Amino acid sequence: MALIDIKVPQLSESVAEATLLTWKKKPGEAVAQDEILIEIETDKVVLEVPSPAAGVMAQIVKNDGASVISDEVIARIDTEAAAQTSPMAVAPVAAAAPAAPPAAAAAAPASSAVSMPAAAKIMAEQGVNPADVTGSGRGGRITKGDAMQAAAAPGPQAVPTSAPKPTAAAAAGMPPLTIPALQPVEADLDLAAYTDRPEQRVPMSRLRARIAERLLQSQATNAILTTFNEVNMKPVMDLRNLYKDKFEKQHGVKLGFMSFFVRAAVHALRKFPLLNASIDGNDVVYHGYFDIGIAVGSPRGLVVPILRNADQMSFADIEKAIADFGAKARDGKLTIEELTGGTFSISNGGVFGSMLSTPIINPPQSAILGIHATKDRPVVEDGQIVIRPMNYLAMSYDHRLIDGREAVLGLVAMKEALEDPARLLLDL
Repeated sequence: MALIDIKVPQLSESVAEATLLTWKKKPGEAVAQDEILIEIETDKVVLEVPSPAAGVMAQIVKNDGASVISDEVIARIDTEAAAQTSPMAVAPVAAAAPAAPPAAAAAAPASSAVSMPAAAKIMAEQGVNPADVTGSGRGGRITKGDAMQAAAAPGPQAVPTSAPKPTAAAAAGMPPLTIPALQPVEADLDLAAYTDRPEQRVPMSRLRARIAERLLQSQATNAILTTFNEVNMKPVMDLRNLYKDKFEKQHGVKLGFMSFFVRAAVHALRKFPLLNASIDGNDVVYHGYFDIGIAVGSPRGLVVPILRNADQMSFADIEKAIADFGAKARDGKLTIEELTGGTFSISNGGVFGSMLSTPIINPPQSAILGIHATKDRPVVEDGQIVIRPMNYLAMSYDHRLIDGREAVLGLVAMKEALEDPARLLLDL
């Protein structure tokens, strides 16, 4: 037997501990080299732990949901054992599942998909094995429709026995408390199935707990005030429509609107440096660089990756970086370095349909720009009522450092830059 320790990766100095999510292998199962064994969630990012060598999972030292620190041993792999001969190869759920021929068992491993409460209830009543159901919901979740379709399908199904009645949590199809990620509540949550008024209590993920902590910190330590303005997006939309095809062909990325907002923000921050400053004790720190945080929604919560030196980035550079951030956020691949720092932030609630909001400052920054949905509205131009695509801008700022004058003029500078994009090229 040749055992190799699986350890927690080195965490950053700002991260004291992390949480194990869900093991992807059980003791006795074969493991390929570089195969992802588990994900570890910190208060900033989710780290993947690959297998350093091929072999068999010999021991899991730390179970799902355990708190761990850097370099802590969480599992061991036997590089000389074979999965089919390992004495621990018997799956721990075998006793609870109906007996099946070895060939069938090998062909249909236990499903790791999460069942929605209504789906779990139907499967329990109809004797449907969740491992035989393919989930069509987000993240592979088994929905009520999947369960009903499986129950109605012809073929052999497990027959309910007189086994002890499952607990209320199991009957409701609730996953273990240590779920791999906080999932958004979507339409596939069947509220009509809650006839027995069940409840589920799960601990916050480290990321969600960190978000809550920072939001409370921001509200408690900043004197937050918000100023609003509206911007006519027609000049930007016309410019984008004129060059979007050539832009995509030349740079390999679509020309969106966020690059215009980023450049307009940098334009205003140059004119009013207080918007790009921060408070450190009794000192004001003026930043001679422009690191713009872009708020991105992810399955695990809101994250704010940073565009470093945004003033030196072209429109194409900005669009490529934002697209990369979005993909990494969805896959949980953002690094701690990409989420650290920032001198100003932009939050685009318009992509979700928000019409107006008051964004909360991301400490230790002193201001944040909120963008909203662009809608056609009647406006007055030269004494005439015309229809224009209008967007409401909201900038929240720390009134301890920034007076209303700088905040209002800064937002006006962004408005003027967006309504006359040539200003961004001529620095006017």
